[in-house]
Amino acid sequence: MPTLTTDRPLVMGILNVTPDSFSDGGAWFEGTQAITRGHEMITEGADIIDVGGESTRPGAGPVGADEELRRVIPVIEALAGEVRVSIDTTKRAVAEAAVDAGATLINDVSASLWPVAADRGVGWVAMHRQGTALTMQRDPRYDDVVDEVSAFLVERAGQARSAGVDDVWIDPGIGFGKTADHNLDLLAGLDALVARGFPVLVGTSRKSFLGTIAPLADGTATPVGQRLPASLATATWAMVQGARMVRVHDVAATVQAAALVGPLSTRTADGPVRPTTRPEGASQ
Repeated sequence: MPTLTTDRPLVMGILNVTPDSFSDGGAWFEGTQAITRGHEMITEGADIIDVGGESTRPGAGPVGADEELRRVIPVIEALAGEVRVSIDTTKRAVAEAAVDAGATLINDVSASLWPVAADRGVGWVAMHRQGTALTMQRDPRYDDVVDEVSAFLVERAGQARSAGVDDVWIDPGIGFGKTADHNLDLLAGLDALVARGFPVLVGTSRKSFLGTIAPLADGTATPVGQRLPASLATATWAMVQGARMVRVHDVAATVQAAALVGPLSTRTADGPVRPTTRPEGASQ
Protein backbone atom coordinates (compact mmCIF):
# COMPACT_ATOMS: atom_id res chain seq x y z
CA MET A 1 0.00 0.00 0.00
CA PRO A 2 1.40 3.45 -0.84
CA THR A 3 2.64 5.64 1.99
CA LEU A 4 0.45 8.69 2.55
CA THR A 5 2.00 12.00 1.60
CA THR A 6 2.98 14.54 4.24
CA ASP A 7 3.71 17.59 2.12
CA ARG A 8 0.05 18.51 1.60
CA PRO A 9 -3.28 17.97 3.34
CA LEU A 10 -4.77 14.54 2.76
CA VAL A 11 -7.74 13.93 0.48
CA MET A 12 -10.39 11.39 1.47
CA GLY A 13 -12.57 10.23 -1.41
CA ILE A 14 -16.24 9.54 -0.70
CA LEU A 15 -17.58 6.20 -1.90
CA ASN A 16 -21.27 5.82 -1.06
CA VAL A 17 -22.49 2.27 -1.66
CA THR A 18 -26.09 3.37 -1.10
CA PRO A 19 -29.17 3.93 -3.25
CA ASP A 20 -30.16 7.23 -1.62
CA SER A 21 -27.12 9.44 -1.06
CA PHE A 22 -27.83 13.12 -1.60
CA SER A 23 -24.86 13.72 -3.90
CA ASP A 24 -24.72 10.84 -6.35
CA GLY A 25 -28.20 9.30 -6.26
CA GLY A 26 -26.93 5.73 -5.91
CA ALA A 27 -24.54 5.89 -8.86
CA TRP A 28 -22.14 3.49 -7.10
CA PHE A 29 -24.75 1.31 -5.36
CA GLU A 30 -23.83 -1.90 -7.13
CA GLY A 31 -20.61 -3.40 -5.82
CA THR A 32 -18.83 -3.62 -9.16
CA GLN A 33 -19.62 0.02 -9.91
CA ALA A 34 -18.37 1.05 -6.47
CA ILE A 35 -15.12 -0.84 -6.92
CA THR A 36 -14.60 0.75 -10.33
CA ARG A 37 -15.17 4.19 -8.84
CA GLY A 38 -12.76 3.36 -6.02
CA HIS A 39 -10.05 2.54 -8.54
CA GLU A 40 -10.78 5.79 -10.35
CA MET A 41 -10.29 7.74 -7.12
CA ILE A 42 -7.00 5.96 -6.49
CA THR A 43 -5.85 7.04 -9.95
CA GLU A 44 -7.01 10.58 -9.18
CA GLY A 45 -4.78 10.68 -6.11
CA ALA A 46 -7.04 9.85 -3.15
CA ASP A 47 -5.06 9.18 0.02
CA ILE A 48 -7.96 7.43 1.73
CA ILE A 49 -11.26 6.07 0.39
CA ASP A 50 -14.23 6.30 2.74
CA VAL A 51 -16.71 3.48 2.11
CA GLY A 52 -20.24 3.90 3.47
CA GLY A 53 -23.29 1.66 3.23
CA GLU A 54 -25.86 3.79 5.06
CA SER A 55 -26.83 7.30 4.02
CA THR A 56 -26.41 9.96 6.69
CA ARG A 57 -28.14 12.71 4.71
CA PRO A 58 -30.87 14.69 6.52
CA GLY A 59 -34.04 12.60 6.70
CA ALA A 60 -32.41 9.29 5.83
CA GLY A 61 -33.77 6.20 7.51
CA PRO A 62 -31.67 3.49 9.14
CA VAL A 63 -30.25 0.45 7.36
CA GLY A 64 -29.89 -2.94 9.04
CA ALA A 65 -26.41 -4.17 9.86
CA ASP A 66 -26.68 -7.21 7.57
CA GLU A 67 -27.59 -5.05 4.58
CA GLU A 68 -24.91 -2.50 5.38
CA LEU A 69 -22.33 -5.29 5.56
CA ARG A 70 -23.53 -6.75 2.26
CA ARG A 71 -22.92 -3.41 0.62
CA VAL A 72 -19.53 -2.46 2.00
CA ILE A 73 -17.46 -5.57 2.71
CA PRO A 74 -16.81 -6.65 -0.92
CA VAL A 75 -15.80 -3.08 -1.77
CA ILE A 76 -13.42 -2.79 1.17
CA GLU A 77 -11.85 -6.17 0.37
CA ALA A 78 -11.30 -5.12 -3.25
CA LEU A 79 -9.66 -1.79 -2.42
CA ALA A 80 -7.80 -2.29 0.86
CA GLY A 81 -4.65 -3.68 -0.73
CA GLU A 82 -4.25 -0.61 -2.94
CA VAL A 83 -5.15 2.37 -0.74
CA ARG A 84 -5.99 3.15 2.87
CA VAL A 85 -9.71 2.49 3.41
CA SER A 86 -12.00 3.94 6.05
CA ILE A 87 -15.45 2.67 6.99
CA ASP A 88 -18.20 5.25 7.40
CA THR A 89 -20.54 3.66 9.93
CA THR A 90 -22.16 4.07 13.34
CA LYS A 91 -22.53 0.32 14.04
CA ARG A 92 -20.01 -1.64 16.05
CA ALA A 93 -20.62 -4.86 14.12
CA VAL A 94 -20.09 -3.14 10.79
CA ALA A 95 -16.95 -1.38 12.02
CA GLU A 96 -15.46 -4.64 13.29
CA ALA A 97 -16.22 -6.55 10.10
CA ALA A 98 -14.86 -3.69 7.99
CA VAL A 99 -11.59 -3.72 9.91
CA ASP A 100 -11.38 -7.49 9.41
CA ALA A 101 -11.86 -6.83 5.69
CA GLY A 102 -8.98 -4.33 5.58
CA ALA A 103 -10.24 -0.92 6.74
CA THR A 104 -7.78 0.93 8.98
CA LEU A 105 -9.87 3.97 9.90
CA ILE A 106 -13.39 4.20 11.39
CA ASN A 107 -15.20 7.36 10.26
CA ASP A 108 -17.80 7.66 12.99
CA VAL A 109 -20.74 10.06 12.69
CA SER A 110 -21.92 8.93 16.13
CA ALA A 111 -18.55 9.66 17.79
CA SER A 112 -19.04 6.53 19.89
CA LEU A 113 -16.96 3.75 18.33
CA TRP A 114 -13.55 4.49 19.80
CA PRO A 115 -13.64 1.20 21.80
CA VAL A 116 -13.63 -0.68 18.48
CA ALA A 117 -10.68 1.37 17.26
CA ALA A 118 -8.85 0.70 20.52
CA ASP A 119 -9.59 -3.04 20.40
CA ARG A 120 -8.56 -3.41 16.76
CA GLY A 121 -5.62 -1.00 16.70
CA VAL A 122 -6.99 1.26 13.95
CA GLY A 123 -7.66 4.96 13.54
CA TRP A 124 -10.87 6.74 14.47
CA VAL A 125 -12.64 9.93 13.37
CA ALA A 126 -14.97 11.57 15.88
CA MET A 127 -17.59 13.67 14.11
CA HIS A 128 -20.04 16.07 15.73
CA ARG A 129 -23.73 15.68 14.96
CA GLN A 130 -26.67 17.25 16.77
CA GLY A 131 -29.57 14.77 16.68
CA THR A 132 -29.95 11.92 14.19
CA ALA A 133 -30.27 11.82 10.42
CA LEU A 134 -34.04 11.96 10.83
CA THR A 135 -34.05 14.95 13.20
CA MET A 136 -30.79 16.88 12.88
CA GLN A 137 -31.97 19.59 10.49
CA ARG A 138 -35.35 20.32 12.06
CA ASP A 139 -34.25 23.14 14.35
CA PRO A 140 -30.56 23.02 15.30
CA ARG A 141 -29.60 25.49 18.03
CA TYR A 142 -26.38 26.46 19.78
CA ASP A 143 -25.32 29.24 22.13
CA ASP A 144 -21.82 29.21 20.60
CA VAL A 145 -21.46 26.60 17.88
CA VAL A 146 -17.66 26.76 17.68
CA ASP A 147 -17.14 26.38 21.43
CA GLU A 148 -19.78 23.67 21.83
CA VAL A 149 -18.64 21.58 18.89
CA SER A 150 -14.99 21.95 19.88
CA ALA A 151 -15.63 20.96 23.49
CA PHE A 152 -17.61 17.89 22.46
CA LEU A 153 -14.96 16.70 20.00
CA VAL A 154 -12.03 17.26 22.33
CA GLU A 155 -13.83 15.34 25.09
CA ARG A 156 -14.53 12.36 22.80
CA ALA A 157 -11.04 12.45 21.29
CA GLY A 158 -9.57 12.49 24.78
CA GLN A 159 -11.56 9.41 25.71
CA ALA A 160 -10.25 7.65 22.63
CA ARG A 161 -6.66 8.57 23.41
CA SER A 162 -7.08 7.36 26.99
CA ALA A 163 -8.42 4.06 25.64
CA GLY A 164 -5.27 3.61 23.54
CA VAL A 165 -6.25 4.96 20.11
CA ASP A 166 -3.20 6.71 18.68
CA ASP A 167 -4.66 7.82 15.33
CA VAL A 168 -7.51 10.14 16.38
CA TRP A 169 -9.13 12.74 14.10
CA ILE A 170 -11.89 15.26 14.82
CA ASP A 171 -14.53 16.50 12.36
CA PRO A 172 -16.87 19.43 13.13
CA GLY A 173 -19.68 17.79 11.13
CA ILE A 174 -20.53 20.52 8.65
CA GLY A 175 -24.22 20.16 7.78
CA PHE A 176 -24.98 17.65 10.52
CA GLY A 177 -27.41 19.42 12.80
CA LYS A 178 -26.30 22.88 11.70
CA THR A 179 -27.84 25.78 9.82
CA ALA A 180 -25.97 27.55 7.03
CA ASP A 181 -24.86 30.19 9.55
CA HIS A 182 -23.60 27.49 11.91
CA ASN A 183 -21.61 25.95 9.06
CA LEU A 184 -20.06 29.30 8.19
CA ASP A 185 -19.22 29.97 11.85
CA LEU A 186 -17.49 26.60 12.10
CA LEU A 187 -15.51 27.17 8.93
CA ALA A 188 -14.53 30.65 10.08
CA GLY A 189 -13.47 29.23 13.45
CA LEU A 190 -11.52 26.23 12.18
CA ASP A 191 -8.24 27.65 13.41
CA ALA A 192 -9.58 27.44 16.97
CA LEU A 193 -10.51 23.78 16.46
CA VAL A 194 -7.11 23.04 14.91
CA ALA A 195 -5.47 24.64 17.94
CA ARG A 196 -7.03 21.97 20.19
CA GLY A 197 -4.23 19.64 19.10
CA PHE A 198 -6.01 16.86 17.21
CA PRO A 199 -5.76 16.57 13.41
CA VAL A 200 -8.92 17.96 11.85
CA LEU A 201 -10.97 16.45 9.02
CA VAL A 202 -13.52 18.65 7.21
CA GLY A 203 -16.24 17.62 4.78
CA THR A 204 -18.22 20.26 2.89
CA SER A 205 -18.37 18.58 -0.51
CA ARG A 206 -21.58 19.33 -2.45
CA LYS A 207 -23.58 20.04 0.71
CA SER A 208 -26.85 21.93 0.50
CA PHE A 209 -25.71 25.08 2.29
CA LEU A 210 -23.27 25.67 -0.58
CA GLY A 211 -26.17 25.79 -3.01
CA THR A 212 -27.96 28.49 -1.05
CA ILE A 213 -24.94 30.60 -0.13
CA ALA A 214 -23.56 30.45 -3.68
CA PRO A 215 -26.74 30.38 -5.82
CA LEU A 216 -27.13 30.47 -9.56
CA ALA A 217 -27.30 33.78 -11.41
CA ASP A 218 -31.10 33.76 -11.21
CA GLY A 219 -30.99 33.43 -7.42
CA THR A 220 -32.09 29.81 -7.20
CA ALA A 221 -30.07 27.31 -5.22
CA THR A 222 -27.22 25.74 -7.15
CA PRO A 223 -28.04 22.07 -7.90
CA VAL A 224 -25.89 19.42 -6.26
CA GLY A 225 -24.15 18.53 -9.51
CA GLN A 226 -22.94 22.12 -10.00
CA ARG A 227 -21.38 22.71 -6.58
CA LEU A 228 -17.77 21.88 -7.43
CA PRO A 229 -16.55 25.51 -7.29
CA ALA A 230 -18.11 26.07 -3.86
CA SER A 231 -16.88 22.67 -2.67
CA LEU A 232 -13.34 23.49 -3.76
CA ALA A 233 -13.49 26.94 -2.19
CA THR A 234 -14.53 25.62 1.20
CA ALA A 235 -12.12 22.67 1.07
CA THR A 236 -9.27 25.03 0.23
CA TRP A 237 -10.30 27.39 3.02
CA ALA A 238 -10.32 24.47 5.47
CA MET A 239 -6.87 23.35 4.38
CA VAL A 240 -5.46 26.87 4.68
CA GLN A 241 -6.89 27.10 8.20
CA GLY A 242 -5.02 23.95 9.17
CA ALA A 243 -7.31 21.01 8.39
CA ARG A 244 -5.08 18.01 7.71
CA MET A 245 -7.66 16.16 5.62
CA VAL A 246 -10.73 16.99 3.52
CA ARG A 247 -13.50 14.55 2.57
CA VAL A 248 -14.70 15.06 -1.01
CA HIS A 249 -16.52 13.64 -4.01
CA ASP A 250 -14.33 15.38 -6.61
CA VAL A 251 -10.96 13.86 -5.83
CA ALA A 252 -8.81 14.97 -8.77
CA ALA A 253 -9.70 18.66 -8.47
CA THR A 254 -9.20 18.66 -4.71
CA VAL A 255 -5.84 16.87 -4.92
CA GLN A 256 -4.69 19.61 -7.27
CA ALA A 257 -5.84 22.28 -4.81
CA ALA A 258 -4.19 20.47 -1.91
CA ALA A 259 -0.93 20.21 -3.83
CA LEU A 260 -0.83 24.01 -3.98
CA VAL A 261 -1.95 24.60 -0.40
CA GLY A 262 0.81 22.34 0.93
CA PRO A 263 3.87 24.28 -0.20
CA LEU A 264 2.17 27.65 0.29
CA SER A 265 1.33 26.86 3.89
CA THR A 266 4.90 25.87 4.72
CA ARG A 267 6.50 29.09 3.47
CA THR A 268 7.35 32.05 5.65
CA ALA A 269 7.12 35.64 4.46
CA ASP A 270 10.81 35.44 3.55
CA GLY A 271 10.32 32.43 1.32
CA PRO A 272 12.13 29.45 2.89
CA VAL A 273 10.18 26.24 3.37
CA ARG A 274 9.68 25.14 6.96
CA PRO A 275 9.97 21.41 7.77
CA THR A 276 6.69 19.56 7.46
CA THR A 277 5.38 17.23 10.14
CA ARG A 278 3.72 13.88 9.67
CA PRO A 279 0.02 13.85 10.61
CA GLU A 280 -1.00 11.09 12.98
CA GLY A 281 -1.86 7.91 11.16
CA ALA A 282 -0.22 9.00 7.92
CA SER A 283 2.22 6.12 7.98
CA GLN A 284 -0.52 3.51 7.64
